[in-house]
Formats: sequence, C-alpha cells, structure tokens
Amino acid sequence: MIIAITGASGFIGTRLVRRLEGHEVRAITHRTGNMAEAVADADAVVNLAGEPVSQRWNAGVKQRIRESRVGTTRGVVEAIEAARKQPSVLVSASAIGYYGSRGDEILTEQSAPGSGFVSQLCIEWEREAQAAARLGVRVVPLRIGIVLGPGGGMLKFVLPPFKAGLGGRLGSGNHWMPWIHIDDLVDMITFAIHDAQLNGPLNGVAPEPIRNSAFTRSLAHALKRPAVFPVPALALKMLFGDMADLMLASQRVVPEAAKQAGFRFRHPDLDETLAGII
Repeated sequence: MIIAITGASGFIGTRLVRRLEGHEVRAITHRTGNMAEAVADADAVVNLAGEPVSQRWNAGVKQRIRESRVGTTRGVVEAIEAARKQPSVLVSASAIGYYGSRGDEILTEQSAPGSGFVSQLCIEWEREAQAAARLGVRVVPLRIGIVLGPGGGMLKFVLPPFKAGLGGRLGSGNHWMPWIHIDDLVDMITFAIHDAQLNGPLNGVAPEPIRNSAFTRSLAHALKRPAVFPVPALALKMLFGDMADLMLASQRVVPEAAKQAGFRFRHPDLDETLAGII
C-alpha cells in the first residue's frame, strides 16, 4: 500500500512509520506542492499533524493549535480532492477533548460533544476530515487520549518530578484520565486503515480509564518513589493558563467502537504499561 502521513516525524508518527515497514510511506510536509505529491495515488492517508498542546496557552497559542489542526486537515482533504485517484480511507487525528469535562459519565463514540475551546476545536477538526466522505473516502476520526510511551507524550513531562520524588496528583485527583499505550494506538491506526467496515469516530483509549489519583499511585509505584506533593488547581492555572482546564478535565472515555470491531489491546493494564515503559 501507499500510505501518506502528516506528522510523520512526531511522537506517534515515527512509530507508525516503523510499523508500516513494507509499505510505501510518504511523509506529508508543508513544503510547497508536497501535500499534493504525497497524496497522489495514495491508498490511505493518516493525518496526525498538530501544534503541541503541552505549553502555556494564550490567544496566539490557541490560534496556532487550531490552525495546525483545522487548517492542515482542510489542506489534506483539498489535496485528496485534487488527486487523480482518491485514497480509500482517511484516518484523521482528533482528541478526547471532543467530549469536554463530564465527571463520571461513561463516554462512547456516540456521546454528544462538550463545550469550550477544545471541544469546539475537535468539532471543527473532525468536520474538516469528514468533508472527504463526499469524495467516497472512508473517514475515521481518531479521538486520542493520553498517549503513554518512552521518549515522548505525557511521560516526557511528568517523569522528571516523579523521579525526583516530587510527584503528586493534579488538583483533587478525582478526574478520569483516558490513556493508551503508544503501541496500541499505532495498532489502532493500522487496524482502521485495513478494516473497511470501520467508518466514523474511534476512541483511541485503553479499555479502562483511571482516575488521576490512581494514575499517580501507579506511576510512583513503577518508579519506586513517593508521590506526596499534589499540585493545586490554582497553581496549574498559573503555570499553564487555560490548558489547566484540559489537565483537570474528567473524561471517562471507553473504546466502544474498537471493541465492537474486534480490536485487541496488547497493553490494557496501566501498571503493566508503566512498568514496561519505565
């Protein structure tokens, strides 16, 4: 297969490229004309591009986050439309932020979106991707949770304080954290590419979400360090601006569509996942 990928050099993209060894993989970049060249004659397109969200948010950062997702996805669909032959599938990243903060409510792919900046961003992001459906392309928006893996993602930021014995829960620690091992996420992307019956949103999360307090205990146990320094919500707000709301959002998201389609997780247990990574 010929598979074109945006974000191929990122945390998820680099591992996806390795997993697709044996296929012709084309990295879509922002170089003039590259997007059309990469998409031409591709059998599948995977859209993973996006400005990192792990930074202090202000109006300018929010605009970059939005444009790097919504604008890039629009460009991908335009390139698909201009191609001599359309790909059979577009797997396009989205995020569990689609659902907003919903307390203990169990959230599946059929749940309504939430409100606020991130939810609206995901709605627009997915709307741009779904525009490819009118071209006869199967579209799978992948609502990605907290990705755990070596060398990047959430752990890149939380491991240093935890290793120093300065880790702790965020706020009350009662909020739900939908997580996924990066290997399972990459498996889910390849599964979505090849399973012609998959159409529509897919929650890229492990089967069992966990509360932040339990995640904190599990990570501390894997590191054999204490975790007794909680970070107050106010301190998070001062450090990260509006991104603090995302860090404290409670999202009890489950991968209902993946389970119904027969997808099998290799790393469903958080303790095993963290022990293996660390």
